[in-house]
Amino acid sequence: MFHASDELKREIISNRRELHRRAEIGFDLPETRSFILRKLREYGYEPVEMGGGITCTVGEGGKTILLRADIDALPMKEESGLEFACADGNCHSCGHDCHGAMLLGAAKALKGMEKELKGTVKFMFQPAEELLGGAAAMVEAGILENPRVDAAFGLHVSVGREDSYPGTLLCTHGTMNNSGDAIKITVKGKDAHGSQPQLGVDAISVAARIVVALEELTAKEIPTKEDTVVLVGKIVGGTTCNTMAGETVMEISVRTQGHEERAYLKRRVKEIAQGIAAAFRAEAEVEYQYGMPPLVNDEAMMNEFLGYMREIMPADQVREVPKEGGCEDFTVVCEKVPAIFVMLGAGARGDGYVHAMHHPAMRVDENALPVGTEVYVNYAVRWLEEH
Repeated sequence: MFHASDELKREIISNRRELHRRAEIGFDLPETRSFILRKLREYGYEPVEMGGGITCTVGEGGKTILLRADIDALPMKEESGLEFACADGNCHSCGHDCHGAMLLGAAKALKGMEKELKGTVKFMFQPAEELLGGAAAMVEAGILENPRVDAAFGLHVSVGREDSYPGTLLCTHGTMNNSGDAIKITVKGKDAHGSQPQLGVDAISVAARIVVALEELTAKEIPTKEDTVVLVGKIVGGTTCNTMAGETVMEISVRTQGHEERAYLKRRVKEIAQGIAAAFRAEAEVEYQYGMPPLVNDEAMMNEFLGYMREIMPADQVREVPKEGGCEDFTVVCEKVPAIFVMLGAGARGDGYVHAMHHPAMRVDENALPVGTEVYVNYAVRWLEEH
């Protein structure tokens, strides 16, 4: 059983602060990548850049388990007040700096245990999770091959919940994260002056009817037990108060927990928008901008994980909880190989960590981070031993 030394704990926290200062977004991560590459080489690796991210392996032969951390940030100004806060207008309020630091710690620890490993561990430092594009880019570039990945594991910090006590594992059976789809609807009517409305087709009025009808989807067409959201998050149209808008653009978020429900909702959004537009002499163009299926944890792997963790952690530190509501692009990996995704408490609301993920003032309890490294290491070692 691996326990992080005091020296490694200090390094994990130091690495997290360095990554925090370097908050960069999407695939544009030059300083972040440079720092991670330098640390991996320092630990004895020969890392390779791939699909905008970084990979390397430790051990050889046998089966291969992938350990993943996302490393991008969000385009928001940080308000945490931390002395190592990012000052360039971006912000690691997503916790990805923690993920990168925990996985760097695991890489250093596993390198020191290389001769004892019963197989291969592959590391995946992934860009652009917030764009839901980084995992796909790395998969397309070959992250799951050479050596071929047999199983994968991802870890994400959790802050601002009542149960996010530092170092506590929050584990979910089955669906872990909802699907997430972004849909753009362009309603095309006809411009006219407000004094002669009969000459035009009001795109704003048509869009308003579509908004109301979309709200009926979750109220009347989806079983109440389903955790489903259809949200019109943005609507833009019109130029002046006394003219009829010839075009209105709506942006919609659709979230649900099942593949069938996802397909149904996407179809109905299009039918509703085009049907209502036609009824009022307008047209509706429906564009699916991007999307991510629900993330479903492999049941056998989750049961194994819970067993391994309960061997080394107190019972109240390994909890089984309901799913999260957000979406996650580790889904792309989960669809290709058996995989699980687990949350790690890093600041409970009752302890003063009141700002949750994606809030510019979010803080984390850094005492949780060495626990995350221990989870990465112990799970990889035990999985390889058993497989």
